[in-house]
Amino acid sequence: MEARIDFMKAARGVYESMLGLEKYLHQCGLEELLLHLIKLRVSQINGCVYCIDMHWKDLRALGESEQRLYGLDAWEESSYYTERERAAFEWAEAVTNVRETHVPNSVHEKARAQFNEKELADLTLAVAAINAWNRLSIAARTVPGTYQPQKRAAKTSA
Repeated sequence: MEARIDFMKAARGVYESMLGLEKYLHQCGLEELLLHLIKLRVSQINGCVYCIDMHWKDLRALGESEQRLYGLDAWEESSYYTERERAAFEWAEAVTNVRETHVPNSVHEKARAQFNEKELADLTLAVAAINAWNRLSIAARTVPGTYQPQKRAAKTSA
């Protein structure tokens, strides 16, 4: 696969605008693992190989188990995820497939049982943001495989 568009060169503002969303999401209070799981799940739905590669690597760097990563595509049949994660996955799928689902009340009720209103607003933004990243990456034919997760400081015990 050959890249079509280099947003950093052609329209740096596109990339910087998306990074602004990521900066907000990083500090919004939602769990980092949950955000990356959502990003991976939505990227699976959209078929964005670059983002799947990225978020798989990010989740592994955060210590996520391979079992939970392998099972994510079939989360509904798996016992590896919390009720909060399940509600987030269902919400993310409904929002991503909004044309077909129109985000049903039943999905909203499950999400509201696990997330307060601000958290649900932030979760919705996270879903919208990864959908936008997926569309940018797929349209640009961003070449997968080169992404490396950010190095994390070793945790020390007190």
